[in-house]
Parts: sequence; structure tokens; C-alpha cells
Amino acid sequence: MSAKLDRRRFVAAGTTALAMPFVSRGASAQAAWPSRQIRMICSYPAGGQTDLLARAFGEFISKQVGKTVVVENKPGASGAIGTAEVARAEPDGHTILCSISTTYIMNRVVVKNPGYDMDRDLTLVSVIPGAGLLLVANPKTGVKTLEDFVAFARKSGKVNFGTYSAGSAPHMTINELNKQYGLNIEPVHYRGEAPMWTGMLEGTLDAAMGSYTAAQSVLQSDRGTVFAVHSKKVGAIPDIKTLPEQGATSKFFTVSGFSGWAVPKATPQPIVDRLADLCVAANNDPKVKEVLATFVLEPAIGFKETNELYQRELPIWIESAKSLGLEPA
Repeated sequence: MSAKLDRRRFVAAGTTALAMPFVSRGASAQAAWPSRQIRMICSYPAGGQTDLLARAFGEFISKQVGKTVVVENKPGASGAIGTAEVARAEPDGHTILCSISTTYIMNRVVVKNPGYDMDRDLTLVSVIPGAGLLLVANPKTGVKTLEDFVAFARKSGKVNFGTYSAGSAPHMTINELNKQYGLNIEPVHYRGEAPMWTGMLEGTLDAAMGSYTAAQSVLQSDRGTVFAVHSKKVGAIPDIKTLPEQGATSKFFTVSGFSGWAVPKATPQPIVDRLADLCVAANNDPKVKEVLATFVLEPAIGFKETNELYQRELPIWIESAKSLGLEPA
């Protein structure tokens, strides 16, 4: 009987021993991370919002983990060049992507061969939900509300409306307004917000849409009037109503987009969780707070909330983007 008992104990002990590497593997991966310098690849140019977020959060992470975080700008193809490089990287937490929802969602529609498959190749770690984008009218239009804008567009027959790229949120907003109100708003695509707002300053556009911060040159010179915000109110101008509050009904006007971080798909979950926790903790860092305030952005959110947001907004973005009828470039 004692022999049988000893055998049972031996089998149980062996089973436990076999299980131990699987239990401890994630913990050891987390404990060993990071073991060297971390590369944070920003898929947009230096000096812009995404770059400044990468540098502020990267500096905070570096201080917390005791390893250097080097930000490398790899712009091009709507963020696809830098993103594809991260997708091919070793999944050990030492290569991180900082990009935006265009890269994570829109490229599957507007870029023919982006070089990565978001769902197969990458894991979203943490994101910063986007701020409400401003719809700004040329003062000569007399527009102060969405109702005014619709009336102006109907009376004019054709209105030109600036966007910062084809397939962007402003482009989709124009498309959705045209569908709901039977308008003929014509998008005028620029290569970025700066040249678009220059078009407003020069008086060549009837309207345009973009971020609160980038629009300041137009607003402070009285060359534009904010008549709506896209999906959520902006704290600095709380009296301006959202498009849904003014009667616009498209589901697209409920999404906000986001900026944030991703890693190669097979990165161990403990490392993903640690990175997400660091991004959330960074919300209290003075430099991070300054960047968030500059661009009127919300704090970074955790891994679970991030992926819930992604799954919720993904089908709405894709449906709206496909309705543009763009041929992938």
C-alpha cells in the first residue's frame, strides 16, 4: 500500500514538475524584460502628434524599466512602412510600434499591400482615444451650426471641403454628410493638416476638418468658425455641439479614432500587460500630461479597454471607408 502511495506521489510530483515550466514561462519572460535597449518605431514623421507621444511615453517607460527607449521615425505609406517592420520583429517586447488608427484600421482598405495583417501580425497594447475633430467654416459662408452648413451647401450647389488625406476621417465625414443630406460637398485632399489649414488661411476653402491644436492658426486669426465637432466635445470649446447632437445620424460620428502602441503578435502576454500598465502609469508623468494637454487628448487606457475599443470601432470604420469606393493604392 505504501508502495502504491509512493507511486502516486511520484506521479503527482512528476506531473507538477512537468507543469512548472509552463506556469513560470510567462513570469520569467516578464521578469527578464527588458534585457536590452527598446526600439519604439513611430510610423509618422518627427515633430507631429504621434512622434511627440512616442517620445514622452518612451522617456517615461525608460525611467521605469532602467533601459534606454530609442524612438525611430519610419514614416511612409500611411504608416505602413514602420508598422510592417514591427510586424516582422522578434516578439520579445524590445520592438514597439507607436501609430494611429489609420495604420491599425484604415490601411486594410486604402493600402493595397501594406506588408502586414493587423489581426495576424500585431497585438494592440494601449491606446489614447482620439479627441473630437473640429469642423471649421470660412467666415464668408456665415455658417455657425451644422444646419447652417447644410443650408449653405444646398444653396451653393457645390462646396469644397479640406481634408488632410484621402480616406481620412474628414473624407469619410464629407461622404456621410453627402449621403444623409443629399449634398454635393467636394473633398480637397492635402498632404497633412498644416497645408490644409493654410488653404483655410488663404480663403480657398469653404470648410475643413482637423484637430483643435492644428486649427489654432485659423481660429486665432478669425479665418474660420467652428460649427461642429465630429464625435465628442472638446473641453476647450464646450459650447460647440457634436455632429450627432446636431442631427447627423451616421454611425461613423460615434467613433473617435486613437493613437497608441502595438507589438508583434507572439509577444508573451505578461510583457504586453507590463507595457500596457506602464502606458497607463505614464498618464501621471508631467511631460506626458503636457503632450496630452497640448493635443487635447484623453489618457492612455489599459489592454482590455484598448481591445474592446478596437473591436467596437473596427467594423464602423471599415464600413464607412468601403463606402468611399477608393481603390487601394
